[in-house]
Amino acid sequence: MKVFGIAGYSGSGKTTLLEKLIPQLTARGLKVSVIKHAHHGFDIDKPGKDSYRHREAGATEVLLSCGDRWALMHERRDEVEPTLNELIGHLSPCDLVLIEGFKQEPVPKLEVYRPENGKPPLFPERNDIVAVATDAAIDTSLPTLPLNDYAAMADFVMNHLNLQARPC
Repeated sequence: MKVFGIAGYSGSGKTTLLEKLIPQLTARGLKVSVIKHAHHGFDIDKPGKDSYRHREAGATEVLLSCGDRWALMHERRDEVEPTLNELIGHLSPCDLVLIEGFKQEPVPKLEVYRPENGKPPLFPERNDIVAVATDAAIDTSLPTLPLNDYAAMADFVMNHLNLQARPC
């Protein structure tokens, strides 16, 4: 499985970019998965539901399943946070794993840069950023892609990782 990251500060539009990029990649016949790192705690379960009650009772893992999807919730309790490679190991085989929020991981990344956010670009300090999606004129030798040109971004990712389109 190939891995490619989307990097940028909060509010730069990483999630929106992924939301638009994924259909571009899947339309080319790729099977795509996503891993998002959340800086804050989160819970996909609801208090009072059976699965929530099972976790609260001490279950390490609870798997929910229905006709449309399944989800595995793993309580870390006293375990250390898993590495990106450990998380990737939990995924089913696919062509491409897109990651969001793993700024420090040494994988190729596209930076989403918006100067209006008031934050400096990441690319001058990170050699794993291989391109920048921005509408600003920036001084860099890296490829720059227009923020809303998701087809160009898909082309770039596929070319950079040597992925081939397949009939759907």
